[in-house]
Amino acid sequence: MTATSPEIGPPRGFGALTGLDHVGIGVSDMAASLAFYRGLGFDDVVFDISAELPGIGALTHHPVTAARIALLRSSNPTPLGQASIKLVQLQNRPNAPLPEGMAWGERGVCEVCVHTRGHAGVYADLMSRGHRSLMEPNEADLEPYQTHCGLSYVADPDGTKIELIEWSTLQAGWPGADGLQGVNHVAFGVTDIERTRDFYRNLGFTGQLFESDGYFEPMDSWFAPRTPPRLRMMLLTAPAGGGLEPVEQSPQAGDMRGEWGHLGPFEFAIGSRCLERSLDYLDQQDIAIIGEPAAIDIGGGASWRYAYFVDPDGLYVCITEVRA
Repeated sequence: MTATSPEIGPPRGFGALTGLDHVGIGVSDMAASLAFYRGLGFDDVVFDISAELPGIGALTHHPVTAARIALLRSSNPTPLGQASIKLVQLQNRPNAPLPEGMAWGERGVCEVCVHTRGHAGVYADLMSRGHRSLMEPNEADLEPYQTHCGLSYVADPDGTKIELIEWSTLQAGWPGADGLQGVNHVAFGVTDIERTRDFYRNLGFTGQLFESDGYFEPMDSWFAPRTPPRLRMMLLTAPAGGGLEPVEQSPQAGDMRGEWGHLGPFEFAIGSRCLERSLDYLDQQDIAIIGEPAAIDIGGGASWRYAYFVDPDGLYVCITEVRA
């Protein structure tokens, strides 16, 4: 009998995909945004490059896109804060503005969610440093497991909504100091949440932490002068990486996807341990790649490799692999 070692990470059936890797955020002033996100604990710089980006003409509808891109990871990642952020400042044209009317849950990317420990103290510290609050701390028990969380929102220099969340019942018993961790999940608006759940389950997001359907009054001011919609949402999880929070509004609002690279959160990326295996798996699922897979030299013998597909709501989703 030949001994075999256990699979590390997601099952092989998901083509080496590893959950949410990062959220892409358009910025107008890279220096200011780097300072802001380093203050949130994202001070592990994977790369910071300026380059023409191959393979994305079908996304941008421009023949050439030159950008400065910084991929930042938390210096304090935990199982509840594993994912990263990618800052993008276009260089051969201005970043488009955040789509007008974007509140939360419209079709498009809503937010970046960062996990914290000692949430109330973290929020108070950010306020003492002059950051802008979008929602004061509140708490909730979420169905179906009565998972307790505390949450609040702050804004980055370009108005990106950043949720600070503490999954207190999930972290109970784990050692660790209070403070900011990595990205826990990305939220994005969809038109059919059941279709979205089925789609991403086939990409390895087989767990589900909660599901809710109703009105969340602390967000009401974001929708003014509109009447706040009912929000059905769920948090889909993968064995490695961050999670996905699709949101379905009722009634539906407009399409807020905007241009690739617009200010604020505009895309998210699923990690891959092997881009070729992941692309073969997408092909088996009849998920077409948009444009061509690309690779960029990030120095020191390392490369950043990526490709894009379109999900059921027309969101461009990146498959990404960094080879050191």
